[in-house]
Amino acid sequence: MPSTNPLAGLFGRNPFSALQEHMSAVMETVDQMSPLFEALAARDYETVTACKETICAAEDRADKVKNNLREHLPKRLFLPVDRRDLLEMLDLQDSIADVAQDIAELLVERRMEIPPEMKEALLELVAGCVEVCREAAGIISELDELLAMGFGGNEAADVEARINALNLSEDETDRLEAALTKKLFALEDNLPPVSVIFWYRLIEWIGDLADYSEKVGNRLRLLIAR
Repeated sequence: MPSTNPLAGLFGRNPFSALQEHMSAVMETVDQMSPLFEALAARDYETVTACKETICAAEDRADKVKNNLREHLPKRLFLPVDRRDLLEMLDLQDSIADVAQDIAELLVERRMEIPPEMKEALLELVAGCVEVCREAAGIISELDELLAMGFGGNEAADVEARINALNLSEDETDRLEAALTKKLFALEDNLPPVSVIFWYRLIEWIGDLADYSEKVGNRLRLLIAR
């Protein structure tokens, strides 16, 4: 009799299918980041709101995948990975979508305006962090091949190299974040104090997109090493 468990097929041959499905939804939130901030720069608040709604819908889809995985993942897995490893990677991926939603909601709630002196550096930071997320998603998309090779061979070496590249890309976003923070510091006296506080928070959250993506890669590195 066929199983009625909607995730049963996901874990029979490939325990990473749900992770890949979840990351796909996560990236739908991330892909809205550049359009969101470009609309903000243009003071196109209608588009800002539309981007926020798209992000929230994608975050909701990611949550549904996450919750289904948690509910149906067996306590014991006859797999080359531990149940806890899968759930920890899932949580890290989910943090990316959560931060993207936090960013979008704040921009809509406060109707932020980008100081002209910060515009170029801000958009560069957003683009850099989005790219780091895409690199992490690309690594997750290769987990089918990694599992097929038993977490070894050329595929494992390729994943390791991509994780190293991911770390370097995240380092670059740290540099961009520091440069943008320095610009904001120089503008503090000319901006409303409350706006300064929220801009520091936004800059940190944008950087978090790349930070969590790097953590996804590093968590996978530990999993391969076992």
